Amino acid sequence: MKKIIIPTVLQASATELPYPDNYFDAVFTDPPYYDNINYAELSDFFYVWLKRSIGDLYPELFSTPLVPKSKEIVANPVRHGGEAKAKEFFETMLKRAFQEIYRVLKPNGIAVIVYTHKSTSGWETMINSLLDSGLVPTASWPIDTEMKTRLLAKDSAALASSIYIVCRKMEREDIGWFSDVKKEIRERIFNNLLWEEGIAGPDFFIACIGSAIEVFGRYKKVMDYEGNVIRADKLLEFVREVVTEYAIKQILHNGIAGELSALTKFYILWRWSFREAKVEFDEARKLAQSIGVHLERVWNRSFIKRDRNYIKVLGPQDRRLEDIENMREKDLIDVLHQVLLHWSKGRRDEMKRVLKETGYGENDAFYRVAQAVSETLPNDSKEKKLLDGFLSGKDRLILEIKDIKDKQGRLL
Repeated sequence: MKKIIIPTVLQASATELPYPDNYFDAVFTDPPYYDNINYAELSDFFYVWLKRSIGDLYPELFSTPLVPKSKEIVANPVRHGGEAKAKEFFETMLKRAFQEIYRVLKPNGIAVIVYTHKSTSGWETMINSLLDSGLVPTASWPIDTEMKTRLLAKDSAALASSIYIVCRKMEREDIGWFSDVKKEIRERIFNNLLWEEGIAGPDFFIACIGSAIEVFGRYKKVMDYEGNVIRADKLLEFVREVVTEYAIKQILHNGIAGELSALTKFYILWRWSFREAKVEFDEARKLAQSIGVHLERVWNRSFIKRDRNYIKVLGPQDRRLEDIENMREKDLIDVLHQVLLHWSKGRRDEMKRVLKETGYGENDAFYRVAQAVSETLPNDSKEKKLLDGFLSGKDRLILEIKDIKDKQGRLL
């Protein structure tokens, strides 16, 4: 006869598990994603109907009028009295939950934690909580878990994958020096296979966070040579810098990066990371900072626009030709947009004039940037269609501009 195993289902707080120490071989958990969803409020809709239908069968589960919310581990500024207190509450309570997992795991037991969040603040709180719990991250895997057609993904920088972090209950090394940790993280990011697997944009950054936690989490404490303890904020800042450097090289196929301005690199990275979505200011600022652009100095100038607490990077279709032509200083991207707008209106002579006067007509970097931006955008993007149309006549255009220069040279 086959042995039938009947599972035991209990309701309890994640911060006070009703099990003895060293009890489980494995724990699998998918904790709340910071401030993404207030699950208890969402559950109220189902709770009132379940209470009416089966409340008499499980009175201990339906003793309150609505779902209890005060101890729910989410970052809710309204409930907790501001963003700072909400972040502190989430980090403290999540740490307690992870400490409970550590307590009930057998020595060398395994825990799998599923997490994703597009903001670094969401990751910062989770990483600090995890590392303070005593669990040691030993592996991480990005897995596509989200539907690309879901409403949340429409016109937003929503993620497509979640990170599965594998942890063990084991001894950690006492102290790691940040310089050594950074070196190993850089090697892991530059030698990983995630890029070849087609992981891109925010998902690539989030996947690299998983790799960094594996290195960082081996130590009870990570310090720099000045004696400062390094926490998740510094770790994530470094990871973003390395990912930015790596992504630029990959997008541009290991060439011309040194020839480009910081603003041009920012534009390419934005299209790769967020495509045409608007993004919360703090996340946009961190991306800009990683490439040496101070967002506060450049928004509402050229292609970067701020709308309340959001930043949007405009494509050529979002700009007016006269505004670009009246600019005192133009970045390569401004010239590219100007050329694309002339191309879209069939003004070939004007397009050639701009390319000749700016010197970009025979500049290989100009066309490679256009190609790189095109490759980051989806097929239905208006900007991509403009870029591809313009690039399809690139060779002929370069010959025509050379011919114009030769004729002018002979006249002189």
